[in-house]
Amino acid sequence: MESTSMEAVVLDAPGPPEALHIRQLPIPVPRPGQVLIQVKAFGLNRSELHTRLGLADGVTFPRVPGIEATGVVAAAPGGEFAVGQQVFAMMGGMGRTFDGGYAQFTCVPATQVIAFRSDLDWATLGAVPEMLQTAYGALTEGLDAQPGQSLLVRGGTSSVGMAAAIIAKRRGLTVLSTTRNPAKADALRAIGVDHVLLDDGDVAAQVRAILPDGVDNALELVGTPTLPDTLRSAGRFGVVCMAGMLSNEWIVPDFYPIGYIPRGVRLTGYGGDADDLPPAVLQDFLDAVAAGEAVVPLDRTYRFDQIVQAHADMEAGVAVGKFVVLPNEPV
Repeated sequence: MESTSMEAVVLDAPGPPEALHIRQLPIPVPRPGQVLIQVKAFGLNRSELHTRLGLADGVTFPRVPGIEATGVVAAAPGGEFAVGQQVFAMMGGMGRTFDGGYAQFTCVPATQVIAFRSDLDWATLGAVPEMLQTAYGALTEGLDAQPGQSLLVRGGTSSVGMAAAIIAKRRGLTVLSTTRNPAKADALRAIGVDHVLLDDGDVAAQVRAILPDGVDNALELVGTPTLPDTLRSAGRFGVVCMAGMLSNEWIVPDFYPIGYIPRGVRLTGYGGDADDLPPAVLQDFLDAVAAGEAVVPLDRTYRFDQIVQAHADMEAGVAVGKFVVLPNEPV
């Protein structure tokens, strides 16, 4: 008889990395309209750090964190997907209002699931869903970036920052990316970034030394502390999209738009969902990776029992790209 229990990471309340505990939980039973996924890999996200630190709204505890998961369909009572089909799941309340991807199995609404076909290894695939969705959505919905334009990525060595640079280069943009750590500069050059900028707090001056009129597009992934400087980097009719909070700060106190946003610059925000990533775009990216035409910025992988160390490393900001955790195979 197959086991009815699974390993899962449980967060009982906000706390340090050690607040994450591996426990045995019942395998969820999907209802029609839901999909049970056997998780082969899951990426770590700043969103889950915010949840662990108690900074995320709408989270109830105890909770299995994880806003994404990669694996195969174990059951789909509504017939939306075939058993054994490769799938990504992301967003829609995962790891916040219901249990997420930090487990051997996760049960999610079918609307949060995207099918794909790939022979890439699970660790590589596990880095893709949220990273690609956010980067693609920010570049399209948030910025409407066009071939031939320029793009500044503030927070360039984050997984989303690296994915955005990779996508932008494939779409024919000139890319400038920032890092605060000179040791990470080569990693940005390796993925095709045209200009690596050492973030000294005055990136706008460095941008205008290269592009005197400023950039056409800027993707803000650090948060509100650097947003004014990023806005000053944009040229006339340039667009700045805030889509990340590496700094854990996302509120602008006493926001006065006329004084805050430079004349002629547009400020947008992006926080998307699974349906912002067209399946054809996802499949094209995976095929490009398999063909050696694109890369997945995977920094390192962890075993399931290394989840505390993985979160500590994420909080310490040592990543150059994505962290991925590989659950044990169910017994």
